[in-house]
Amino acid sequence: MGKIQVLDQVTIDKIAAGEVVERPASVVKELVENAIDAKATAVEVEIQDGGISLIRIADNGGGMEQEDVRNAFLRHSTSKIRKVEDLAHISSLGFRGEALSSIAAVSQVEMITKTEESVCGTAYQISGGKEVSLEETGARDGTTFLVRQLFYNVPARRKFLKTPMTEASHVSDLMTRLALSRPDISFQFINNGQERMHTSGNGKLKDVIYHVYGREITANLIEVSRENGEIRITGFIGNPTVTRGNRNFETFFVNGRYIKSGILSKAVEDAYKDFTMQHKYPFIVLHLEILGEEIDVNVHPTKMELRFGHQQEVYQFLYETVSGALHGRDLIPRVEAPEAPKPPEIPKASDTTGTPKTANLSVQSGAVTPGAPEVSAGVENAVTTPEKRDLNYFMERMRDRVTSYHNQFASAEVKERGEIHKPSFNQERIREAVSYRTRTEQQEKLTAEQQKSEQLTLFDEKLLDEASVPDYKIIGQVFDTYWIVQFHDSMYIIDQHAAHERVLYERTLKGMKTRDYTSQYISPPIILDLSMQEAELFRRYLDRFTKIGFEIEPFGGDSFAVRAVPDNLFSVAKKELLLEMIDSLSDEISTNMTPEILDEKIASMSCKAAVKGNSRLSRKEVEELLLELLKLDNPYHCPHGRPTIIAMTKRELEKKFKRIV
Repeated sequence: MGKIQVLDQVTIDKIAAGEVVERPASVVKELVENAIDAKATAVEVEIQDGGISLIRIADNGGGMEQEDVRNAFLRHSTSKIRKVEDLAHISSLGFRGEALSSIAAVSQVEMITKTEESVCGTAYQISGGKEVSLEETGARDGTTFLVRQLFYNVPARRKFLKTPMTEASHVSDLMTRLALSRPDISFQFINNGQERMHTSGNGKLKDVIYHVYGREITANLIEVSRENGEIRITGFIGNPTVTRGNRNFETFFVNGRYIKSGILSKAVEDAYKDFTMQHKYPFIVLHLEILGEEIDVNVHPTKMELRFGHQQEVYQFLYETVSGALHGRDLIPRVEAPEAPKPPEIPKASDTTGTPKTANLSVQSGAVTPGAPEVSAGVENAVTTPEKRDLNYFMERMRDRVTSYHNQFASAEVKERGEIHKPSFNQERIREAVSYRTRTEQQEKLTAEQQKSEQLTLFDEKLLDEASVPDYKIIGQVFDTYWIVQFHDSMYIIDQHAAHERVLYERTLKGMKTRDYTSQYISPPIILDLSMQEAELFRRYLDRFTKIGFEIEPFGGDSFAVRAVPDNLFSVAKKELLLEMIDSLSDEISTNMTPEILDEKIASMSCKAAVKGNSRLSRKEVEELLLELLKLDNPYHCPHGRPTIIAMTKRELEKKFKRIV
């Protein structure tokens, strides 16, 4: 008997299910995408025990005819494509025809579906890949799936599932992405009977971001919209102040499909490079629309990855879009000092009747001052000694509090019939209520105008503008690192090291473009011994180093001799620095790196020569530094993303000193 045999259909289905169905979130993804393809405008997702025991997904989409129900659960059956040429023009989220058969192979599935034209719906049950029943039933338009006991017949897969809470978090994250992908669809997510998310479906992406991520992030968004003949980009990016330690807040959709792409992440992170610290990642929600012929979505069974036909063009267009949006903003962060802690209140002494003692008692060293009324020793002790806080004390305080509460509401009771209608009394109460409301609205309006005024001051009247030079005043330096500058009603604090780094960086870039540089010879030369791969990379980009003032010659084999360096790098140009620069050029898309991005990487070396903190600068040097900042494209951050300048308003200072409340 031969060793090679064809597997039975049940085994084939279970193996295939392992590719498509990894966890409950995989089931939710496939079924919700089917609902979206069915033109649903509302989708409800409910899970129990993380989706392990139950997943219910209901939509108001087109539904299915009864004769299509059985075929829908067969492998590679789909309504999305008809022939291989259709793969180049896929507009739907699903197309492989594997989802329903894979889900049914490892769970107990019940489907209820009805089209708008049908009088009644269809109920279909299938368990472990085997049909249980097919019958007519009453149903609303659309489709409802109930998936029970996931992996009940594959114990090896089920034991590798995480805790219900962890699996529920994966489903919640998926629902967030789906809601962001289609703001025009209302998504509802219920976990163990509790509603976790419910979007309006009004088509506004910013409303969905507010609903999912909250007010703070929504208030720090920059809208993005740009297109050329082949690519269209829309969405929102976060201000550089909104960062995270991982890429969980980077969300990309290509033709409505949520994907993870190293190329797109690289383009965005390169654009944010000058604005964020290392190992910090931005908030991004971007929709890309690309011609179907230019992408290949048939890469992975879960369709979470795709290939771009012209990845360098996509990278460059996305990089320029995000970079342009960031450089078009005044990005000086505003600082708010925390409130000072309030001193603890000292309880006033009171007599046994609850009447506070007056301030006429002046007791000094156990004696009564002349002219003061005579007091007993008991009263004197009440003033000088804190009251004992035992159980009786706290019970008395609680009794007073409860009595006060009931007296407050009892005063509003109508005790006699004649008191029900009192025109004069009611008229006075209405007048007081209207007066209070008027004062409240005026105060709210004044506060809103003040806040608006502050925002306009921060963004319309820029400190780093040539027209502002006569108006700012340099106050001085603190900690030998930070300079304080007064400009109108704001105080600005400038980091001299970060500011100088930015000046040197852009000066070097400008010199590379205009070939305006000065070289400084070094002796002995720096000898670089490189590997074959590093040497090939170095030869490819040798002219870029030459453009900023390096003089480099071959030194035999894969070695090079550096005989001259740019004058501004003379003190820091060492072998380690050059090797670090070569390493940074070796990344995933270095073979197609544009000259502009390459120049930026090389120019970043100039930061090493910037003036350090704890170094005293003269007032004249600071004035020159400020004048240099005025001429920069991005004066707000050093090349590594740290801010060069922060602001604090006069109003904020006055609030801290309680001049205004």
